[in-house]
Amino acid sequence: MTTPLSDFERIKAGSRYLRGTIAEGLRDPVTNAISDDDNKLLKFHGSYLQDDRDLREERRKQKLEPAYAFMLRARLPSGVVTPAQWLVYDRLAREYANGTLRITTRQTFQWHGIIKHDLKPTIAAIHDALATTIAACGDVVRNVVSTPNPIESSAHALAYAWATRLSDGLAPRTRAYHEIWLDGEPLVGEPKDEEPLYGATYLPRKFKIGLAIPPLNDVDVFAQDLGLIAIIQDGQLQGFNVAVGGGMGASHGDPSTYPRLASVIGFVTPGQLFAVAEAVVAVQRDWGNRAERKHARLKYTIDHRGLDVFKAEVEARLGFALLPERAYRFEHNGDRYGWVEGADGRWHLTLQIESGRLADVGERRWLSGLRELAQVHEGDFRLTCNQNVIVANVSADQRARIDAIVAAHGLDGYRTHSGIRRHAVACVALPTCGLAMAEAERYLPQLLPRLESLLASHGLHDEPILLRLSGCPNGCSRPYLGEIALVGRGPGRYDLRLGADFRGQRLNRLYAENVDEAAILDALSPLFARYAAERATGEHFGDFLLRSHVIDTSSRQIPLEGVA
Repeated sequence: MTTPLSDFERIKAGSRYLRGTIAEGLRDPVTNAISDDDNKLLKFHGSYLQDDRDLREERRKQKLEPAYAFMLRARLPSGVVTPAQWLVYDRLAREYANGTLRITTRQTFQWHGIIKHDLKPTIAAIHDALATTIAACGDVVRNVVSTPNPIESSAHALAYAWATRLSDGLAPRTRAYHEIWLDGEPLVGEPKDEEPLYGATYLPRKFKIGLAIPPLNDVDVFAQDLGLIAIIQDGQLQGFNVAVGGGMGASHGDPSTYPRLASVIGFVTPGQLFAVAEAVVAVQRDWGNRAERKHARLKYTIDHRGLDVFKAEVEARLGFALLPERAYRFEHNGDRYGWVEGADGRWHLTLQIESGRLADVGERRWLSGLRELAQVHEGDFRLTCNQNVIVANVSADQRARIDAIVAAHGLDGYRTHSGIRRHAVACVALPTCGLAMAEAERYLPQLLPRLESLLASHGLHDEPILLRLSGCPNGCSRPYLGEIALVGRGPGRYDLRLGADFRGQRLNRLYAENVDEAAILDALSPLFARYAAERATGEHFGDFLLRSHVIDTSSRQIPLEGVA
């Protein structure tokens, strides 16, 4: 008996390569929304229909439709943005969106609050700026992320080039994007698009690729469906360790869903990399679960089939065996703030952007500050997976000018921030995310001072601790890799998870379920006290909790795959 496909698979199969009736829906003047089926297809074009949940009830009482608007996401391989592009994106944020730019945890920008009739000109402007939004969402290979400062050596630059090649080579080929958004000539009759990798129904679920260069794991490489660990010896790129099956999403109350760290299956040379990536994607295309979307990510495919079986299938399709993995070591997965000099004598300034939100609020003029930087900067910008910005490729004689702009707009807070504030990541959550159960981005500014006060009382103000805050269990902020993580359960209530490591190589564990802020602070205070009194030299908080048996290590989700 054949298992019936999910409804989403039906929609994709009948979409005519992602066209659906999106074009017709955009022209409908009666509503600011589009149909549910088209909204699912719109993801492949880089956008989601959302509504302001703060206004839902009041609009319902007034018998008005919800305050619909669209979120739009760019596809920016490795998060590299030129100053000219930055100025375009800034203008779009002010003209068409809600006046803010948001840096995501996948090294790209999101615009929120775009109304329907402005969606097409916004996408066209992004295209004119030599970027795109296709495949920034949807059941495809998403934006490929990599260590965001790859110009420290020729090997780093080559690794970045590979990330770009993967992004370009694994992108969808459908002409629907150009037809709908860029006034391309529509095909007559049934579309004859070719999707040699994806086919007519694309992948079972989203697919994420990340490339890390030890000793920095600043992309959380083990959270990726396909994680690539660059092996550099004597300044030369030797190749990549290949890790498969990472993923952060889960569902409350459903133990069949869970976060998983990617497992290293071998090593490939640079010349083999693209073929290996394509083969891994193709096996997931053919083997992934298309009946139950909750179980459709690569991690479930691997756990269902077995890692050895999956690896053997990849090798069979390649026609060669993967080499044994090479030794490597990660030191941390946060960003390095302030100025860093590259091997070529150019300088790079990392600025912390809380929750990735660039906006002008009160004395904090971050959106304006980055606009002014873009107007004078002669290098480029790099977005990080921790929601921050690197002002990259600055000549020594331009540093003072950059510093003056940064200070004038309040962008230099990283200089005095606490250790936990410097390593905090939060998802968007309310009011725009339809999946959010609790606050995240809007709650972080309230939570951080309270945590800082507790830490300071135990002499831990400057201690680096990874904090992840998520409005739901789907894991956009990679909460399961936080030494401390809050995962939303409902308004004002969270699961408190503890004990990941500072290198991004161990998942945390559930410590307290469905608790409010008071209970969270009460739980953390004695743990901070013990950490201050009992830690070993150089020991991070998550490692201390594990060594002290504060967290339960009996779960099978304690994998250390990939640790050398």
